[in-house]
Amino acid sequence: MIRRFGHPPDPAVPWRRRPGAYAILTRGPRLLLTVQETDEGPDVQLPGGGIDPGEAALPALLREIREETGHTAQIIRHLGAFRDYRWMPEYRMHAEKVCHIYQGRVGLRVGPPSEPHHTVMWCSPDEALDRLASAGGRHILERWMRARGRSGGRSLR
Repeated sequence: MIRRFGHPPDPAVPWRRRPGAYAILTRGPRLLLTVQETDEGPDVQLPGGGIDPGEAALPALLREIREETGHTAQIIRHLGAFRDYRWMPEYRMHAEKVCHIYQGRVGLRVGPPSEPHHTVMWCSPDEALDRLASAGGRHILERWMRARGRSGGRSLR
């Protein structure tokens, strides 16, 4: 069973499964995050996104990282997965997001982000915990930090 984060799904709503792949990307002690400007303000996320029909997870992840950050990456391993039910206005659908999280290293910067309204943010793992919008992403980042003894002196949930 994949753990769910966020609000419980409304059984009266038609939910469409939307698989995605995201990454905790490091360069030295810093993480690379993506910031998307929305009507509600900046939305800080792990780089990644939806896996298109017929696309495998790792090629989708590398494509999304490049589109959102302008960087290449090396993916090392799968860290976990979570589900999140939400309205996706850009696709006009209620999505059951099944988010797979990977660990990787930031590669070369090959250009600016090609996704509209996306910028990059470099920060420490502790800062990322404070800024990430996704509870599931924060949960997996916390586990990753704990496994490395990098809790920054905080009490990890």
